[in-house]
Amino acid sequence: MCAAYAGPDTLVLDHAKKPGEKIRISGGGRCNFTNLDVTPANFLSENPHFHKSALARYTQWDFIELVSRYGIAWHEKTLGQLFCDGKSTQIIDMLLAEIRAAGAQVRLGAQIAGVTHADGLFTVATDSGAVTADTLVLATGGKSIPRMGATGLAYDLAQQFGHSLVTPRPALVPLTFGDRFAPISGVSTPVTAFNDRIAFAEALLFTHRGLSGPAVLQLSSYWHEGEAITLDICPPGLLDTLKAQRQAQGRHALTTELARHLPARLVEFLAPDLGLTGNLADQSDARLADICEALAHWTLTPSGSEGYRTAEVTAGGVSTDGVSSKTMESKHLPGLYVIGEAVDVTGWLGGYNFQWAWASGVAAGRAIAGRTAR
Repeated sequence: MCAAYAGPDTLVLDHAKKPGEKIRISGGGRCNFTNLDVTPANFLSENPHFHKSALARYTQWDFIELVSRYGIAWHEKTLGQLFCDGKSTQIIDMLLAEIRAAGAQVRLGAQIAGVTHADGLFTVATDSGAVTADTLVLATGGKSIPRMGATGLAYDLAQQFGHSLVTPRPALVPLTFGDRFAPISGVSTPVTAFNDRIAFAEALLFTHRGLSGPAVLQLSSYWHEGEAITLDICPPGLLDTLKAQRQAQGRHALTTELARHLPARLVEFLAPDLGLTGNLADQSDARLADICEALAHWTLTPSGSEGYRTAEVTAGGVSTDGVSSKTMESKHLPGLYVIGEAVDVTGWLGGYNFQWAWASGVAAGRAIAGRTAR
């Protein structure tokens, strides 16, 4: 996106053999390329105002228009999330076409050995020779999914040129609990996952390693090592429903009746801890209220997360204090730009991180084109 707007003297150096590999694997191969409901509140940053400018000047509707102009069919899956009807490679092909139309170039398989700056010029040392330019854009993302070659290169280079970091950490990542939930691995249920800062009402998935699913992935971006999280797995109106069932199915086991509202394997798993014994008729109103309260406030402390290996994005990154919110240019070194996931801006699950990538790339590209025109 940045190259498409920066102009004909732009060169994209990509270490991979194919371009846009993270785009290719996203959304199960269909690329969740943006969201219908992008707002500043859908992003996490130490500066909650930084991302407003770029997102306002290149919106989800701008990207949807671009996708439609290329004849790429798309659909809304859930919660405003937009996916290609076909393959995610359509988005990659579209971006490459935009780069070609701008007269910019892409060099694949370019291994970066280092970057220096002198006399107003950046020199990038690569395995196929040095490249010199008066502007340099750090667009190498974060540390997530290292098997695809992700590293902290952007952080290292930014620090080299005077920038500070907000400590990077895995985000949109499953949380681990040892083998605690191995007996119910594969069980999924609607949940509200929350802490003292935010709540997400989506699906929860129990795994051999711990907890996953959209609700937990979302909450993980706001979770720090050692903190507890709380799950509300109590179906709405459960207490009144159980009281009514007690009149008609009082002789049924409490677990049997609960399994009409929650996954049976989950009820069986919780039974020892919650004391789910006896028939429904044996349960007083107070006892049923206690059970519902326990289901609504199941507090757990993760042992950790699955880390960058499975994290969809990296939270933290280059501090926004040293970057212009309008142009994405460094405040420490003119001609240096930092965009996308490398910056301390992290979106929610659902296309928000791609929209930040598009918007921040366009902001920098426009600024570079204006700089060149002068």
